[in-house]
Amino acid sequence: MATFSTRQAAKQLSLSAGTLSEYISAKKIPAPTTIEVGGRHVHVWTADHIERVRELLPKIKNGRKTRWSKQREEEQKNRKQGQKKES
Repeated sequence: MATFSTRQAAKQLSLSAGTLSEYISAKKIPAPTTIEVGGRHVHVWTADHIERVRELLPKIKNGRKTRWSKQREEEQKNRKQGQKKES
């Protein structure tokens, strides 16, 4: 079975290696197998891992937009509740 580095996996996913690493750190995507090489921990990606992340990307790609949309909706909800209390 072929394995890939994080940089190679990121290239296949059309992301930067930094973005892919951030998604792993933030637990937005599952971390692939980790091995230790020369005292460093390295992620080893398989084609299955890459495909699983490819399926998850559309759900998290616009995470910032979604976060702000949720925050705006919550603020509007709070305003409506405040107006009901005043009535």
